[in-house]
Amino acid sequence: MPLQSIEHFLILAKDLEETMAFYRDVLGLQVGERPPFPFPGCWMYLESIPCVHIAEAAATEGQSAYLGENRSQSNGTGPIDHIGFVGTDMHAFIERLDTLRLPFTRRKVPEAGFEQIFIEDPNGIRIEVNFSASDILDTQQDR
Repeated sequence: MPLQSIEHFLILAKDLEETMAFYRDVLGLQVGERPPFPFPGCWMYLESIPCVHIAEAAATEGQSAYLGENRSQSNGTGPIDHIGFVGTDMHAFIERLDTLRLPFTRRKVPEAGFEQIFIEDPNGIRIEVNFSASDILDTQQDR
């Protein structure tokens, strides 16, 4: 049985509300339905897919019972370097980052015909957003 797609990832957030706001306001995901788990959290949707799950890093009794013991958060991304998304309208995305005064790194991948924007969420997780050649515009490399 081969894999078909990635479904979601779980972030154990230092600050649940700040992390939710980042994925909503910066990346444009929507808060959606979440089962009534016995610990605080939210699910962020990309269209109809709940791809980002967020829970508080501070383990509660309900969280430990559901996720298992010793599920604490390390600093930053740990062994995961980054999480990637495909984006559209690079110009609008850079404008959003500028408006929110979020620093970013821009990388060109000319042989592959796309560019990447790297930002960090409030927990130090690096987020990569890839834009195809049709979405590329000429702006500064980093901000």
